[in-house]
Amino acid sequence: MKTAMQSPLERFIVFEGGDGAGTTTQLKILGRSLERSGVPHWITSEPTDHSEGLLIRRILAGELARDPGTLARLYAADRNEHLRGKDGILQHLDRGDTVVCDRYVFSSLAYQGVACGPELAFELNSSFPLPELLIFFDIPPELSMERLSSSRSSLDIFEELPFQEKVRAAYKEAIGRYADSGMNITVVDASRPVEEVASAIRGAIREKLGIELDYGE
Repeated sequence: MKTAMQSPLERFIVFEGGDGAGTTTQLKILGRSLERSGVPHWITSEPTDHSEGLLIRRILAGELARDPGTLARLYAADRNEHLRGKDGILQHLDRGDTVVCDRYVFSSLAYQGVACGPELAFELNSSFPLPELLIFFDIPPELSMERLSSSRSSLDIFEELPFQEKVRAAYKEAIGRYADSGMNITVVDASRPVEEVASAIRGAIREKLGIELDYGE
């Protein structure tokens, strides 16, 4: 299976991890830190709020039943618009912003790789550039499901323990394929307290990108 993707984009940071890993919480913390530090930035996530992303959300919520291959293609379409469309990732990077995205290519390689096979997932995502820094939030699926069950009134179609176990393995396999790609990869233990995870992220950004951040009190 080919793993070639476009070269990493400078100042592009991506958070990846299974459901309940805490990426959304850390995205908010990092956004506040970038603001305090005076770093021009754009915080974003996938699926987006574009029409493609909203359709994906309805499928994930169980409102619409679609073939896994259809969902994989919708993710690729949403990502292409997110990356290359008006006011998208590339435009923000061209303006000098540091872009931080909650989920990107590797979510598709993991989730859609499990749902419909890795070959299709890699094929659909081979044209997307890598981030300069990928931060993978590693967490035991049992703990992530505990978090989800205690914080949500309903779960999406992928938020069940057997599937999350497969997703974790698929993430590790997919990320391992890019160890020599030029992309910086940091794995954080997402089972640790929020403050410790935030500190690990700050250290990775300082070490890999040379950006010193103010996380406040």
